[in-house]
Amino acid sequence: MKGESLWPRLAGLALIVEGCGYDRLHAMFADEFERITTQVRLVGAGSDGLGEDISAFREDGTTLHETRPSLPLEGEWTLASFCDHLAALELWPEPPAWDGAWRYRNWAFESAALDLALRQAGRSLHDVLGLTPQPVRFVNSLGLGKQPSIEPVRRRLARSPGVRFKLDAEATWGPALVEEVAATGAVDTIDFKGQYGIEVKDPEALAEMYDHVLAAFPDAYLEDPHGLPEIEQRLGDHLERVSYDAPIRDAEDIGATPLAARIVNVKPSRIGSLRRLFDVYARCARERRPMYGGGMGELGVGRGQIELLAALFHADAPNDVAPSAYNEDDPPGCLPASPLAPRPEATGFRWAA
Repeated sequence: MKGESLWPRLAGLALIVEGCGYDRLHAMFADEFERITTQVRLVGAGSDGLGEDISAFREDGTTLHETRPSLPLEGEWTLASFCDHLAALELWPEPPAWDGAWRYRNWAFESAALDLALRQAGRSLHDVLGLTPQPVRFVNSLGLGKQPSIEPVRRRLARSPGVRFKLDAEATWGPALVEEVAATGAVDTIDFKGQYGIEVKDPEALAEMYDHVLAAFPDAYLEDPHGLPEIEQRLGDHLERVSYDAPIRDAEDIGATPLAARIVNVKPSRIGSLRRLFDVYARCARERRPMYGGGMGELGVGRGQIELLAALFHADAPNDVAPSAYNEDDPPGCLPASPLAPRPEATGFRWAA
């Protein structure tokens, strides 16, 4: 990439839509958390295209597989005109409780449309973009529990000795735990989740945790730090490894983060649109910003799609796109090792299972 958006290479793809269907997906994650998503299936001209809606965390009457909306999607389109049409539709029976859900659901339909358009054309995503998929380095993203302990890390290292981690930091992390985790040498990213509007109950304990983490993990990415003056002051000498995730929804957001960070966690579902996604890729390329990919607990085709995008745009990075089984507390069988060998399907926007 030379800093120009690759969206024009996809925008003109012909697309025929004859129908739409929805399938429920579910899995049990760590701490007995049931993850539920909806697979969106667009059909047309003897092919189907798949996307995944990750907007609902429970079945409350608003998931696509519960409401099964009959949307006016049928017709002959270009990919760009379909996306423009989709933006004018009401995809929710009632406005969702939080704004990000709009983008998650829109991404499900746009990614399904891209998959269908490519399959109807008999072409793969990397072929149309003119890029070569590379092996994908990934990390296992997890928290250390309500009563923080190194045990979740130890269990995974015992099973997969080469696995690396992105860990969700908490103010309750004490210095002994931080030192234990750092001693594994297996952590690439610390996620502070400081940009989600979560109340800080003990600012003093939070600041102490930052001090311990900054000292113990001198090379780790520091994702979504809290926007408190005392925290931003501590990060002044670490801006080259500060990354942002939650605030990044389009290319303009990259320059408007609380700190002048260099690194971007690119989450396609949070960005919510193919056009905006390729704008983000283009800006990062122009400004030579490091990127890595992020997931949202996808269970089906959505996980493979973000793995494929990582293979094309930021393969050699601590991508939070580990195969879905890594999210389970005690996954069965052998887990794939990092890096993942490129597995794009011959046609469409899919990563072969």
